[in-house]
Amino acid sequence: MPSFTKRTMIIAVIAFAAAAAAFATLRPSGHHGHHMHGAHDEHSMPGLQGENATPEESEEMRVLFRNFDTLSREVTNLPDGINTVTRSTDPAVMEALVSHVIGMIDRVDQTDDPKVRIQSPALDIFFLRGDRITTTIDVADEGVVVTQTSDDPEIVEALHTHAAEVSDMAARGMQAVHEMMAARAQN
Repeated sequence: MPSFTKRTMIIAVIAFAAAAAAFATLRPSGHHGHHMHGAHDEHSMPGLQGENATPEESEEMRVLFRNFDTLSREVTNLPDGINTVTRSTDPAVMEALVSHVIGMIDRVDQTDDPKVRIQSPALDIFFLRGDRITTTIDVADEGVVVTQTSDDPEIVEALHTHAAEVSDMAARGMQAVHEMMAARAQN
């Protein structure tokens, strides 16, 4: 499988980087913390749509969330970033995962925020300072291996935060998203 190395600021973590993003806080009109009344729909998952996200990107995130029970991941927090390994036992989910990770890294390289409705605020810095993150992606037998490092302490903190968010979503699916959104609404 291909190996990719890019100077970027990715949405830190493999699979659903933006997916993870997609969940910590509602962003109905680009503002964090506003709830979308009446828009909750676990079937079509409208919160995975974005002001600047393609239908294909939203569908990839839906596949990941609907099949979270096929995902597993390990995260190592590094002093200057993260190393993650994410995999799925389902080949179709693995394909969506790889596409999602590569696509979001490309967006970070282009400072092209998808502005997903329920996007984690931890991702904002990635789209503002993409040139401060070095990302290596390897699609290997063990899964999607992503290493991201930075000499910017704020980015390193955001990488650690986002990696934990994605791990929680991979373990618990939308339940983790609902709890993150509720916690942010109370702050």
